[in-house]
Amino acid sequence: MKKIDLIIFLIGLAVHINLTNAQNRPLKKTETVTDIDGNTYKTIKIGTQVWMAENLKVTKYRNGEAIPNVLGIANDSLVSGAWCYFENDSLFNIAYGKLYNWYAVNDSRGISPVGWHIPSNDEWTVLVNYLGGYNIAGGKMRESDTIHWPVPKITRWTPPEINANNESGFTALPGGFSRDGSFYNYNNGYWWSATEYNRGIAWLYYLDYFYITQVYSKEFYKSDGIPIRCVKD
Repeated sequence: MKKIDLIIFLIGLAVHINLTNAQNRPLKKTETVTDIDGNTYKTIKIGTQVWMAENLKVTKYRNGEAIPNVLGIANDSLVSGAWCYFENDSLFNIAYGKLYNWYAVNDSRGISPVGWHIPSNDEWTVLVNYLGGYNIAGGKMRESDTIHWPVPKITRWTPPEINANNESGFTALPGGFSRDGSFYNYNNGYWWSATEYNRGIAWLYYLDYFYITQVYSKEFYKSDGIPIRCVKD
């Protein structure tokens, strides 16, 4: 084989290998899902799961019945579904969605779009483990810029991996929560789990603005107002 022919052959082989590898690599395809109100959400495939890449904004259950808007979800004795905006300001709805109590999560009429549901602890764990575990996954889940997340102060307590790259496409944003009519921790991101802890408490998962790489789980009162992400059935 002449030298020039060998070069052409090697170039062709390299192109073939690259094309084959590209075909075998999983693509992050962005699709959408629409709720009963007509809100459309980006979705993302992460491992074996498909997640919403935005927080829920719906005001109705699947059967069309309204979920009440209770300002600040102020009544801790309320044991039926309710929602509110953070600080009762509709401007927060654009980027952060709404805050829902857990009774809306657990309502048999269904708050998720058809074919979707609120993730259980087990499903959250699948996501976190796929992204490297509770000490790593946070940076792969959160939005990569600081338009919504504050920049953490650099101190000797700041973890060394202070970057957020949103490698997963989950695009986690902060958004805070409501309790007894007040609003808290706007700099952190919270999401309900469908898993109950006890009669008055359920689990949620959250990202802390300061500890960028971490994912946390915690028990919260069912009456609290928390954002929601859905996962595909």
